[in-house]
Amino acid sequence: MAILQSAHGAAAYALALVATLILAAHLTPRAWWRRLNARALIIVVAGTWAGGALLLHYLPAPPATTQVSAALSPPAEPAPNLPAQPIAGIAFRVHGDLNLRAGTGIEARRLVVVPAGASVLPTGLRHGDWWQLRATVDGHDYLGWASSLWLRQDDEHGGRRFSGTVALRTNPALPR
Repeated sequence: MAILQSAHGAAAYALALVATLILAAHLTPRAWWRRLNARALIIVVAGTWAGGALLLHYLPAPPATTQVSAALSPPAEPAPNLPAQPIAGIAFRVHGDLNLRAGTGIEARRLVVVPAGASVLPTGLRHGDWWQLRATVDGHDYLGWASSLWLRQDDEHGGRRFSGTVALRTNPALPR
């Protein structure tokens, strides 16, 4: 799509340049064009810019082809680390410290922070990626909303934390 739009714009300015040169040859004195000067350059640049802008404004843009190709492409595979749909009573493990909130969204008031590794129970209600959960923290029961992106099923490996060191090479030319 961007290539079509840039080609559309380039064609409009190329046509404006040709029109500017033709009009300048017929409407200005010949002495202006015998050698390059600032006056001729200003006429060519201003005429090309104005003509190209007018053409782009009044000519329709090329049709959007990306929407058609996206509609014909096969559906994307679901992300492997995302938890399944919330099923009431099936426990999930918290991947990282989790903010349990009074409503959906990060603007909602935080009720409590559920520590990483704790178990939570979905009620079955959801709003996008936000699930309603029951959690027990420090002996108190809470009912609130949290992002499902921080939840893992027990058989998922995405929630394990690494507690070692990693040596990264940023330049392949350096010796190991």
